[in-house]
Amino acid sequence: MVRDVMMRYGREHLGFVWVILEPMLLTTGVLIVWSLIRPSQEHGIRLIGLVITGYMPLTLWRHLTNSASLLFRRSTAMLYHRNLSLLDIFLSRQLLEFAGATAALMFVYFTLVVAGLLEPVHDFTLALAGWLMMGWLALGVSSLTVVLSEKYEIAERFIQPFQYLQLPISGTFFLVDWLPYDAQQIIWYNPTVHCYEMFRAGFFGPSIVTYYSPLYVGIWAFTLSSIGLSAIAHMRSHIRIV
Repeated sequence: MVRDVMMRYGREHLGFVWVILEPMLLTTGVLIVWSLIRPSQEHGIRLIGLVITGYMPLTLWRHLTNSASLLFRRSTAMLYHRNLSLLDIFLSRQLLEFAGATAALMFVYFTLVVAGLLEPVHDFTLALAGWLMMGWLALGVSSLTVVLSEKYEIAERFIQPFQYLQLPISGTFFLVDWLPYDAQQIIWYNPTVHCYEMFRAGFFGPSIVTYYSPLYVGIWAFTLSSIGLSAIAHMRSHIRIV
């Protein structure tokens, strides 16, 4: 992890602090813009709370999944160290991104609570479970992304379109309870929606109606990560060092 940070950010110009600042700046920027163009409350939820519970999990998802594209090809310098496996490289990058997004969430959250702009979390355990579920699900998608992008160059072209197409149905901008009944029955199959609902249920408590199934997300996350991590463990011979 230390070598990864040094390789990406160097030893100067704030260095690894950017791991925390990047997601924090994105969320702060969105919060300011939304405060200017949207009402202070939406469906009884304060705008600040909606943004925090939407964009922070989104930042976690995007940082974990985007960092996986061509990760091994960009980390070939580390592969000269025989004691480092591909799993070491992949998991260290995922842990680094997860730690950065989590630190950014905690900093923004405590700052807003101290300033009186955000209510304290109602159920910390449930909010934490939603956050961890999102991280686990993102890790599963990332493990498949890193394998596919290494074996098939064209796969990288589909990553960004997938991210943008998935965004409107991810749960970032809405609660399931806000949707018409027919839409609820469809959106229920998207596992990221369950993560958002769980995270928001912990944040806002009984003041909102949420629908989620930890078991459903767990099945998705376990299946994706099992397939992806198994594939990573057997693909060192396919890595092209250029």
